[in-house]
Amino acid sequence: MYFTVDTAPQHKLPIYKTLLCITCALILIANGFSLYHNLQSLKAANAQLAQTARVAERLQYLNVLVLDAESSMRGYFTSGREAYLGPTRTVAPETEAEFAELEKLLADSPSQLKNLAQLRSQVRRKLSLMAEAIEVYRHGGLAEIVNIARVSDERSAMDEIRLLAVIMVQEQNETLKKRSERFYDEYRKAIVLGMGINAVAIVVLIAFYQQVRRSFMNRAAAEQALQSANENLESTVEQRTEQLSVLSRHLISISEEEKVRLSRELHDEMGANLTSISMDIAAVMNQLQKTEPALAQQLKRARATLVDTVEMKRRIIENLRPSLLDNLGLCAAIESYCDEFTRLSSVPCDTDIAGHIDGVAKWRDNSLAIALFRIVQESLTNIRKYAKASHVSVTLQCSEETLTLRVIDDGVGIASNTIVKPMSHGLLGMRERALLLGGTLTIRRGRNDQGTCIEVHIPLRHAPGKAAAMPDFNSPPRPPADGHIPSLPPCSTRPRTAPSLHDQAQ
Repeated sequence: MYFTVDTAPQHKLPIYKTLLCITCALILIANGFSLYHNLQSLKAANAQLAQTARVAERLQYLNVLVLDAESSMRGYFTSGREAYLGPTRTVAPETEAEFAELEKLLADSPSQLKNLAQLRSQVRRKLSLMAEAIEVYRHGGLAEIVNIARVSDERSAMDEIRLLAVIMVQEQNETLKKRSERFYDEYRKAIVLGMGINAVAIVVLIAFYQQVRRSFMNRAAAEQALQSANENLESTVEQRTEQLSVLSRHLISISEEEKVRLSRELHDEMGANLTSISMDIAAVMNQLQKTEPALAQQLKRARATLVDTVEMKRRIIENLRPSLLDNLGLCAAIESYCDEFTRLSSVPCDTDIAGHIDGVAKWRDNSLAIALFRIVQESLTNIRKYAKASHVSVTLQCSEETLTLRVIDDGVGIASNTIVKPMSHGLLGMRERALLLGGTLTIRRGRNDQGTCIEVHIPLRHAPGKAAAMPDFNSPPRPPADGHIPSLPPCSTRPRTAPSLHDQAQ
C-alpha cells in the first residue's frame, strides 16, 4: 500500500478574509486610540479638580493665618504677655509661602493672578498695620491702641481680604464647572463613537466568524479523512513491523545455523589440515636438526606461527559455536565465558546460575540455550567496551513458569534515550532473541541507580500433552519421557573455576 504526499504549494488566505481581518484590526486600533484620548481627558479633568481644591484650601488657610495672627495680637493687648505674639511673628513668611504656591497653581489663569496680587497687597497692608499697632502698644499702652482703633479701618481691611478670597474661590469653581461640562460633552461624544465602533466591530466579527466556521467545518472533514488514512497507515506499519520482526528472528535462526555449520567445517576440515601440516613440519624439523640447524630453526618458527593459527582457528570456532555449550551445557558455557571475560578485562564477574538450568534448556529446545548464551556474550562485550565497570554479576534463575537472566554492572550506565529507544544493533539483537523465544528484554539502571541491568524473562511454555515431562524445579533435573537428555551435574551458585574457552581449545 503506497501513499503519495501532495507537494503543491498551499493557497494563500482569501482576499475577503484578509480584508475582514484588516478592517477588524483597524476598528480595534481606532477604539483603542479613542479610549486613550478619553483617559487623558479624564486625567486632565481630575488634575483641574485637584488644583481647584488645593487653591481653595490654601486661600482658606491664608485667611486662617491672618485671623490667627490678629487674634494673637489682641490676646497680647489684653494680657500684655509676649507669648501670645507667636502666630503674629510667623505669619509673614507663612503667608509669603502660601502666595508663592498659589502663583504656581494659578499660572494658567491671568484673572486669578490679578486677584491674587490684590489679595497679597491687602494681606501685606494688614500685617503692616498689625506690626505698627504692636509698636504703639509697647510705647503708649492699651489706651493708645483704643484711640487708634476708634479712628482706624481695620475691620474693612479684613473684610476686603475675605471678599477677595471668596471671589477667587468662586472664579475657580466656575472654571472647574466649565471644564467639567466640556469634558462630559466630549465623553458623551466618545461614548457614542465607541458604541458605533463596537457595533461595526461586532458586524465584522460576525462575518469573520461565519468564514471561520465554514473553514473549520472544511478542516474537520479533512482531518477526519486524514485520520482514516492514518489509521490505515498505522495498520500497514504494524503489519510491516511484524513482518520485519519475523524476518529478523528468522535471520537470527539462520545465522546460528550457519555459524554451527561453519564452525563444524572449520573444525573438521581446516583443523585436520592444520594438524597434518604441523606433524609434517615437526618431522622435517627433527630430520634437519643436526644437519641444517638454520633450516630447523626456521621450521620451528613456522611451526610456532602455525600453532598461533590453530589457536586463532579455535577462537573463531568458539565464537561461532562454543563447544562447551554442546558438550557440557549452558551453565558451563556461561561460567567459562565469564572467566574469559575476567581474564581479558580484569573485571571480576560473579555468576549465580540455578543447578537445573541445563536440563530446562535442553528440555525446552536448543535455541533457548544458544539465545541465552548470545545475550550474555553480547552484554559482557558491551560492558567491556563501554561500561568502565569494576564489578559484573550474571544471574540465571528459573521458576515453574519463567526463566530469568540478569546481567548487572556498576559502570557508567546507558543514556536514558538509548534505554527507551535502543539503536545499537547489539541491543536490538538481544531483544529480538528474547522475542524469538516469546520473552521480553528490559534495560534499566542497576543497583543503587548505578550502572546497567539487562533483564530477560523467558516463559517456559510446553506443548499440550507433555506437562508430565516438565522437570521438577525443586530437585536435580531429570530428562523427559523420551530419555534423550542425559542428567548433568548442577552448576554452582557462586563463582567457580571452569575451563575457559582458551583451555578447551588447547
